[in-house]
Amino acid sequence: MKSSSPSQPYFLWCHLNKLRWLSLIIVFLMLIILPFFYLYQTYAASFAYDLLAPSEKQLYDVVETLTSPFTNDPVRDLDAIKGTTWSGTFWGLKLSDPLAVVAQSAASLSVYWPFFLTALIPIILTLIFGRFFCGWICPATLLYELNSNLAVWLHRLGFKLGNRTFDRRFKYLVLFTGLVLSSISGVVLIAGMYPPAIIGRELFYGIALSGFGVGMVFFVGTLLFDLLVSRRGFCRYLCPGGALYSLLGRFRIFRIRRIVESCNDCAKCNAVCEFGLDPLRDHFGQECNNCTACIAVCPTDAMTFTIQLTDYPEQGAGHLGRQYRRENSEEDK
Repeated sequence: MKSSSPSQPYFLWCHLNKLRWLSLIIVFLMLIILPFFYLYQTYAASFAYDLLAPSEKQLYDVVETLTSPFTNDPVRDLDAIKGTTWSGTFWGLKLSDPLAVVAQSAASLSVYWPFFLTALIPIILTLIFGRFFCGWICPATLLYELNSNLAVWLHRLGFKLGNRTFDRRFKYLVLFTGLVLSSISGVVLIAGMYPPAIIGRELFYGIALSGFGVGMVFFVGTLLFDLLVSRRGFCRYLCPGGALYSLLGRFRIFRIRRIVESCNDCAKCNAVCEFGLDPLRDHFGQECNNCTACIAVCPTDAMTFTIQLTDYPEQGAGHLGRQYRRENSEEDK
């Protein structure tokens, strides 16, 4: 049986994973830099340079050297970027994590529409690109993926690591329970177990206030959970933000699909998928965060992006694989 000629993915798709890593690093560095800017602004506003401690003078001098070419009024101009990935301001544009809006609305039992509007852009982008925040922006993702690399090295050294699987729907129960408890208590409890919010807070505490909170203990616990219990387990089974983004991502229009004519069934795409999906058999679903790792690792360029409202149905064995050739050679006899 003769197959149709395979389509080819856009040549830049296989490099998107590098761009994603760059995006994650930039976001993480921003969360580190902003507390230093905050301290510098505080020192500058006090007009008391001579009263600063030696370490504070050093910080003042370094930040002033870095920012002076771009601003004459640091107290005002450095406010152009403020906040964290939970909620922040970027040159006058206010953006918030949709979970921040949902959680705050639950805690207050009301909707503050100006705050809701700050989540509108992330919601629209999620409806287009799916769970992209988890793969491209979340500062915890950078640490979780480095943690996964550490797991590979520990495995090679002979350490026994956890790889249990659980019901993915459990994170939706975590989201629902967190919202119910927030509405009862009037406190945004979800922020206490949401990694992006925790990292933003803890980096600020550690740099600006010279100490860490209990959130750091919780986050280290999630890293140990991923190492010892389940690969990327917190994001897959427990993260309330991942649950919300997955629900929205179900309706995304920008999806990864397999080019079955170019696929050789090597299963490398399944091996690199941090969320335990099955790209080899076209099972992406609402959990996919379009991280493009499967595209980058594919040796035959059999993964690409497509614009449609649903995933491709299962297409069967790859046409370059042994199973497909064996099945079709039998049909030709």
